[in-house]
Amino acid sequence: MSAIQTTHARTRVTRKHLFVLAALGVALAACNKEPAPDAAGTAASATAAAATAAPPPAVSEAVAAMSADQLRESASAALREQRLYAPAGNNAMEYYLALRDKAPTDPAVASALTDLMPYALIATEQSIQREDFVEAQRLYALMEKTDYQAPALPRLKKTISDAQTAVAARTQQEQLRTEEDAKKKAELEKTRVAQQQAAQQQAAQQLAAQQAKDEADKKAIADREAAAAREQQQRAAAAPAQQAPAQAAAAPARATASASGLRAVSTPAPRYPAEAARRQVSGEVQVEITVGTDGSVTSARVVDANPPRLFDREALAAVKRWKFEPLDAPVTTRRTINFKPGS
Repeated sequence: MSAIQTTHARTRVTRKHLFVLAALGVALAACNKEPAPDAAGTAASATAAAATAAPPPAVSEAVAAMSADQLRESASAALREQRLYAPAGNNAMEYYLALRDKAPTDPAVASALTDLMPYALIATEQSIQREDFVEAQRLYALMEKTDYQAPALPRLKKTISDAQTAVAARTQQEQLRTEEDAKKKAELEKTRVAQQQAAQQQAAQQLAAQQAKDEADKKAIADREAAAAREQQQRAAAAPAQQAPAQAAAAPARATASASGLRAVSTPAPRYPAEAARRQVSGEVQVEITVGTDGSVTSARVVDANPPRLFDREALAAVKRWKFEPLDAPVTTRRTINFKPGS
């Protein structure tokens, strides 16, 4: 027994079982009347392609050009890999049909094609249900070449034709509905634009009125503030002239007393930079700090540094951590921080 015949013997079920499976598949396909999710979107193109394109050949030119041995090997591989009737140009039915043309008396080839017919029938019905008429016609061509007298062929041919006609009619109706929907949408858009323009005009009028009211309110407030300022200036001019020198003298005294009264609570030493340590460099940085009323340093800046920029970052980082006793008012002062190797 040849290799392909051995394969047929292992995989073949009885013909009665095959036709039972085919009937069940057709029944299941007939029960599922709902089209695939994208059937509506592709119906027009599928129908047009099926109507205008010539029926595809049952066996592709590439398969027909293969030798008998190549066809037997390819058919066996297709059966093992369950490529019974698809994809086009690489399935068991095409290989066996081409092999039958080269060896018409081979009983194994005829038996294999007979066994594959029910599966092609099921696949054709399913293709029609999902409105894939190109695939349905390809499968029909396979069945027709396998057995042009098969009882199912006239029914399949009529079913494909009727389904194509129904899809074309439905597509035309959908196109008409789409045009009507577009007209309705255009009318709605026109109404929406008109309503929006009216609303904007009303809003613009309200905004102009509100802006006019705000301007009037601002002018009234400005007039009141100007009157209050004039009244305050008049009161200040009437105050005794000698108060001004006394206040001027008291202000520096308080500032000097506050600055001289800074009492440190914590003044952590700065970190000696690694770069300076490698070079064994000494230096100093003069910083100006402002101490807030809570005793913390609120701002700090470098006034002078020798050498420049080497110790600036560490000096600023250190003074920002300093703490002093609370003050009545912020005080700004200067401090010099020295850096020495080993510190």
